[in-house]
Amino acid sequence: MTNILTAEMNVKPQNKASRFVGGVISRCQQDKGFAARLRRADNPSTEYQSWELLAAFNIDLEKDYERLPYAAIGAAIAKSKATNNGRLKLGQAIASSYNDKGTNGDAGDQAKARLRRLLACGDTGEVCRILRPLFALINSKIAQPLDYARLLNQLLSFNWNPERVKAQWAQEFYGNSVDEFAKESV
Repeated sequence: MTNILTAEMNVKPQNKASRFVGGVISRCQQDKGFAARLRRADNPSTEYQSWELLAAFNIDLEKDYERLPYAAIGAAIAKSKATNNGRLKLGQAIASSYNDKGTNGDAGDQAKARLRRLLACGDTGEVCRILRPLFALINSKIAQPLDYARLLNQLLSFNWNPERVKAQWAQEFYGNSVDEFAKESV
């Protein structure tokens, strides 16, 4: 009995992003209609079809800096058919998506160009638009799932501290990742 209590006490409470990712993964596996509507969430023309689903997770639909990250991550999860939240960070995934390694075994020019484009983004909406094709590339090249909860936390904080988030993506890409968001999202 004490082992059960000790184990429960050591479990950290999930933040909103982690609950969202877990809930979306679970619902997508159970409800194909839910997954189909959510796959349209990252397209500005069809995003409204996911608003009911996002509102059910208490997402403020009027705030672009909140709605767009949840929509982008929800769509990415639905499209990837993820069965769990992964551990792969965005920067690592971009670097791993290309076979063209540089002369020193580092990421090649195409991967660096994708990273530079992501790092050039000025607001959350632009980041979410740039991520859409990146998610498709990552899903086609890498079997390991992304850490969607970490990425969602990063996107949610991008509006207030974009340089910090960009630095984290660059560190992940070049192999010097700091696990600050991973600690927050567990």
